[in-house]
Amino acid sequence: MIIPSGPADDVVTSATAALATARRIAVLTGAGISTESGIPDFRGPDGLWTRDPDAEKYSSIEHYLGDPELRVRAWQYRMANPAWTAEPNSGHLALVDLERSGRLELLVTQNIDGLHLAAGSDPERVVEVHGSIRGARCVRCGWRGSTVGVFERVRAGEPDPPCEVCGGILKTSTVFFGEPLVEADLQRAFAAASLCDLLLCIGTTLQVYPVAQMVPIALGRGVPVVIVNQGETPFDDDSLVLQDPIGRVLPGLVG
Repeated sequence: MIIPSGPADDVVTSATAALATARRIAVLTGAGISTESGIPDFRGPDGLWTRDPDAEKYSSIEHYLGDPELRVRAWQYRMANPAWTAEPNSGHLALVDLERSGRLELLVTQNIDGLHLAAGSDPERVVEVHGSIRGARCVRCGWRGSTVGVFERVRAGEPDPPCEVCGGILKTSTVFFGEPLVEADLQRAFAAASLCDLLLCIGTTLQVYPVAQMVPIALGRGVPVVIVNQGETPFDDDSLVLQDPIGRVLPGLVG
């Protein structure tokens, strides 16, 4: 049964109580959980794409494959990504604690920064549904390797390094616009929403589909949904909503 949102203290109390009694918790995280680690979101007031609208093209497979000069800029842009120096914050660490309590069904993240894994989350219980900036792959032969290794080639004088196996175009292992998500990852996410007894959504606008479908799946089963996010989402009326700093509120919620 969903508890209606009320005064802030009442919502915190209700959300804390719901999490305390839940035994199979599915988690969905978005960019908001990493902003306290110094990683801007994409479309917020200080977002990466807000400050540099052309940067969105770096994540468009059509633009990326068709424009060699854009690929040169994209590799420089990736090397400057704050994810390479960012550290997990208390929000990431709180989810590690939740996992170690034995109550985490699955952690699904829309983030590509790898901070959940850096914090110590079990890779077997993390689905990076939009991929990771830390891996690279060839679009022709499927070769996979480390993005850091590709960076070394860029710094050594290859501005747009081709695949060393087949000569194809290299990109990060993130899912670009125009590319399909990994079906197995989506099925794991939807299965978790179908099995959990509470869905916890953190730092996401819940407007990016198909992964946002986790919320209607959980709500359709009468499962409580707790949302921790600074902005509004389409599901606020049916959920327990906390618009507080994630790093401050999350450890208390899941502790």
